[in-house]
Amino acid sequence: MSSGNGTFPEKKEEQRTAARGSTLPQWQLEILRPIVGFFSRVFFKIEFYGLENVPSEGGLIIAANHQTYIDPFWISVPIKRPTRYLAWNSAFRWPVVGRCLVWFGAWPLALEGSDPGAIRRSLQWLKDGGAVVIFPEGGRSTEAGSLERFKAGAVRLALEAQVPILPVTIKGGNRIWPRGWRFPRLGKVTVTYHPLYHAEQCPNEETRACARRESERLAQVIASAL
Repeated sequence: MSSGNGTFPEKKEEQRTAARGSTLPQWQLEILRPIVGFFSRVFFKIEFYGLENVPSEGGLIIAANHQTYIDPFWISVPIKRPTRYLAWNSAFRWPVVGRCLVWFGAWPLALEGSDPGAIRRSLQWLKDGGAVVIFPEGGRSTEAGSLERFKAGAVRLALEAQVPILPVTIKGGNRIWPRGWRFPRLGKVTVTYHPLYHAEQCPNEETRACARRESERLAQVIASAL
């Protein structure tokens, strides 16, 4: 079980990664958090809503729409607890970006099919009281900012780990960093944290059918603040 402040999963993860020195220690991430927040306010006029909905402890899946490569950092600014991210495995081979993904606690996920290794790792982190960020769209949203169809992985993970989902809506990122642009531009971003979402499986309902239905409902919640 978690110790209440999220340090237990952090220590276990540090033990697994200390040998190769990958993810930054949590205290360093806490130093970087306000720095990211400062530059986000200066360049992107970022505003956060619904912070009262962010739990401070317990296993948690954070599910958000995906508009830019900065999304994981924006989401994490007010979430002051050990957090890991499931990211496209190919991105880890990109210059600079790949190294930053590792430093900030991302885990590679193969989008071309099932990835049991990433799922097992996420389940253990969740059961130890940690938080995992997932982008159910799988890739970035459309240029207009509308949602792509959600994949069911986030809900299936929540059902198996028996943890709630924190839906998060990022608005404005598609205008700051449109597809095809090499660098972001100035603009305004809002990040909305919705009330916790509890996926529920009906009696005698197949897990796959439940995950698809609940994923569609989750998408409606996130789309409501776009």
